[in-house]
Amino acid sequence: MLLVLDIGNTNIVMGAYEGKKLMKHWRISTDRQKTGDEYGMLMNDLFRYQGITMEDIHAIAISSVVPPLVVPLMKMCERYFHLRPLLVGPGIKTGIRLHYENPRSIGADRIVNVVGAHEQYGGPLIVIDIGTATTFDVVAENGDFLGGVIAPGINASADALFQRAAQLPRIELVPPKNIICRNTIQGMQAGIIFGYVGQIDEIVRRIKHEMGLPEEAVKVVATGGLARMIMKESATIDKIDHFLTLTGLRVLYERNLDRWQEKNP
Repeated sequence: MLLVLDIGNTNIVMGAYEGKKLMKHWRISTDRQKTGDEYGMLMNDLFRYQGITMEDIHAIAISSVVPPLVVPLMKMCERYFHLRPLLVGPGIKTGIRLHYENPRSIGADRIVNVVGAHEQYGGPLIVIDIGTATTFDVVAENGDFLGGVIAPGINASADALFQRAAQLPRIELVPPKNIICRNTIQGMQAGIIFGYVGQIDEIVRRIKHEMGLPEEAVKVVATGGLARMIMKESATIDKIDHFLTLTGLRVLYERNLDRWQEKNP
């Protein structure tokens, strides 16, 4: 099986593929203090619970936006799986052109999302990743990455409100029934959630206008833990794909199979 790991600021999402089929998947908290050995033992426990072993893994692909965790997890792969993973970064074959002033500055997660989305849905499309930050990535019909937008994530916005307004409590992010609210908690929920949805819909509208294509010609795909809740309130999101990043990692592994085999003779 192929093991793919997406190391995000908040969570590490993992998946095990048999060919093109996702067989198992896990989500754990990102902990910059954990050592490679601790992650190795945690993964061993997760595997055992799902009835698989580390010996079942024949290849590994990793993308990361958390630089301090790259080396510990690379060493973990070598020590516990006896494999050198494919790391998404400069020099990797993506199969797409990156229309960006400095392609090396693009987050690995954005490249993986673009590759996975175009593989699944074709183009043109807009990929929205609702995570610690919210990214909007614009993909041409032929799969080229045209650029995009980076905005604060909904949790980051909520945390800023809690921290700077002493009398406002922490709240559960659940959409209220009404926009005109009669208590503080619902008022905060309305402002945070509907304000965030408005941000998404307006950015998507502007991107579509700038692309110069009919609105219905551009598919909008969202991923991330809160994507389903946001889609219910949004007027622009067409599709939710929680495993988009894992798909992208699988595709990138397939496109770089020769490179991976050189590292793992």
